[in-house]
Amino acid sequence: MLVLLPPSETKRPGGAAGSRLELPGLRWPMLTPQRESMLAALTGLAADAEATVRALKLGPRQRHLVEVNRTLASAPVLPALDRYTGVLYDALDAATLGPEARARAERMLAVQSALFGPVGAGDLIPAYRLSASSRLPGTRPVDVWAGPVGEVLAGEHGLLLDLRSESYAALGPLPERPDALTLRVVRGDDGRPVNHHNKRSKGLFVRALVSEPAPPEDADALVSWARERSFGLRRAGRTLVLTQVDAPVEAIAVRR
Repeated sequence: MLVLLPPSETKRPGGAAGSRLELPGLRWPMLTPQRESMLAALTGLAADAEATVRALKLGPRQRHLVEVNRTLASAPVLPALDRYTGVLYDALDAATLGPEARARAERMLAVQSALFGPVGAGDLIPAYRLSASSRLPGTRPVDVWAGPVGEVLAGEHGLLLDLRSESYAALGPLPERPDALTLRVVRGDDGRPVNHHNKRSKGLFVRALVSEPAPPEDADALVSWARERSFGLRRAGRTLVLTQVDAPVEAIAVRR
């Protein structure tokens, strides 16, 4: 199973002393040419602070992100699962996963970055600022990523579970096959989509999934597994519909 997560606009700063980005070491090294191109475009843009502010729509308190982008190649790195912050990643709470769950997370999870394309949860990346909707000089992330990432995903065998937002899903469309599914979160009372709680519910769901010693291997098994753990999950074609999770993470457990 491969679970595709959205990134977050906010990133944890810093990283291991003396570390730096090594593009060929990232998962899916066949994407290295695109990663090199995007990195060059973003660091090149950062040479002009005002152009960066305009292109990335940075506010007055975000101008320090120009320097973050300018020094990407030499900045220290952290695993992607620790780099990203925000509601989904707070709920996933990777820092408190045990060693076995952490290993499963690094094997099963990938984050769809606008800068690096999909990266494994354990891939070492620097902090950066770039969103799926940003426009770099002469290109857009979707123009660079959609084709190559679509090919990468088509080559992945087994269950593909897409938790990405619409703009990030466009950076790498899922293949048209029965085991490539999108997860959607709805409210329990009326089935309407949710916003803030969408991210939290996804984070709690993924945490439970990577904490499972034997994760389900197909969609039917996933639905059964989720129901045993008090998640409201049903399948509707190539969509899995998850009812908003209101319980704290400690309450997500197998029903006895």
